[in-house]
Amino acid sequence: MSFSIALAGKGGTGKTTVSGMLIKYLVQKGKTPILAVDADPNANLNEVLGLEVTDTLGNAREDMKKGKVPAGMTKDVFMSMRMEEAVAEEDGYDLIVMGQPEGQGCYCAANTILSNFLERLADNYPYIVMDNEAGMEHISRLTTRNVNTLLIVSDTSRRAVQAAIRISQLSKELNVGVEKSWLIINQAKSDPPEAVMKMLEAENLELAGTIPEDDAVYEYDLNGKATVNIPDDNPALQAAFRIFDKIIG
Repeated sequence: MSFSIALAGKGGTGKTTVSGMLIKYLVQKGKTPILAVDADPNANLNEVLGLEVTDTLGNAREDMKKGKVPAGMTKDVFMSMRMEEAVAEEDGYDLIVMGQPEGQGCYCAANTILSNFLERLADNYPYIVMDNEAGMEHISRLTTRNVNTLLIVSDTSRRAVQAAIRISQLSKELNVGVEKSWLIINQAKSDPPEAVMKMLEAENLELAGTIPEDDAVYEYDLNGKATVNIPDDNPALQAAFRIFDKIIG
């Protein structure tokens, strides 16, 4: 049975960077192989990981809907072939990118095949890390799987914390069986103010920890360097690893 970890958060809070740090942590701890799923339409987890992506599941879905299935090939075989081609492989983990959301028209058949493929694929990995957009629509694709841990990434701003709380509330409404939700405050200049802690307490959303604002992380992101290659003694990375020790062990 796979252990699934989904990440969500308001844009600009560094959610994808934290996803990359989590994948780095799992690889170093020997918790491999990992299936990394980039479910954010603004896909850039591959850049954090330093991987080139040549195809997405969204492209496969579009091609199927547009009738680009070769003669003599069933839609199931076509989608399975395209989706297998979309898996980017790396030492310790594989990455698959969902791509852009559906356009106009019915995607029921393609989405059913896509969902079934993810279910079969996930069986090969003890850990799944899914980087989501704030709405978390893509989490519901894992229709028969629970989300063991939901990590909601925020910064110290009131708006970002409010967005995190809304995500926590949404996760309870979706039928994805979130077992435990945690808040990670990223890019922190100081400890969370008392007002923020009261907001979290009222929502019963537990703070996993804070990751400090860090110039090296900013420079890596600014220059398009793979954040996963940040040295192990980096303070932000070390803070993230302590959080992951608490959450995953």
